[in-house]
Amino acid sequence: MEIAPQLAEALGRMRHLLAPAGFDPGTERRTFRLGMSDYGAALMLPALLPLIRAQAPHVDLVVSQASREVMAAEVMDGETDLAFGVFPDPDRALRVDRLFEERFACLAGAESLAGRQGMDMATYLTRPHALVALRADSESEVDSALAALGLKRRLCLVLPHWSVAPDLIAGTDLVLTIARRILPSRPEEKGLRIFTPPFDIPPFGFQQIWHRRRDGDPAHQWLRGQIKDLLAA
Repeated sequence: MEIAPQLAEALGRMRHLLAPAGFDPGTERRTFRLGMSDYGAALMLPALLPLIRAQAPHVDLVVSQASREVMAAEVMDGETDLAFGVFPDPDRALRVDRLFEERFACLAGAESLAGRQGMDMATYLTRPHALVALRADSESEVDSALAALGLKRRLCLVLPHWSVAPDLIAGTDLVLTIARRILPSRPEEKGLRIFTPPFDIPPFGFQQIWHRRRDGDPAHQWLRGQIKDLLAA
């Protein structure tokens, strides 16, 4: 059982070595195991799935979610083919491809802003906040930026779901500081307002990672390229 992932991977590589030269996504039979949060799923899967069904109808996807540490470990062990997220200190055996740069924005109920377009730092710190994290003790980029200024905010809601978080803000005094791409395109229709944080939060690179043993796998190369093109569009 301990060597099963490595054995399955070795057999897969043998099949590719013995297969006819060339790669045809239309005939490839493969299951890819992808690790990502619902942030990554919301950004990627609505465009990726139709593309795979059209170009590689025999390719299947299995998507799982875990912390960045667990996802990286699963890629190392061969349990996951590709993982997506932010991986600050990847192992040397992992390949890292930066897909795009993401910035933060704030979201608050329009009524709670009383006609203002945003809020200053003093107001920001007096408000209760929501945080998207798998664990309550996770240190976010937002809190790290505040700590660098000697400041701290009050978190009154911690939840692991990026996609549902914006829907919980309207009608409350909560502030959500979150990755900009996950925010609703028409916030005013939901009684929300998006504004720039009153302090500097460094942007982060959204990455895909894989083990270097996958470098020569043509199906793996094809999938990585499709994802990179979709997210760059």
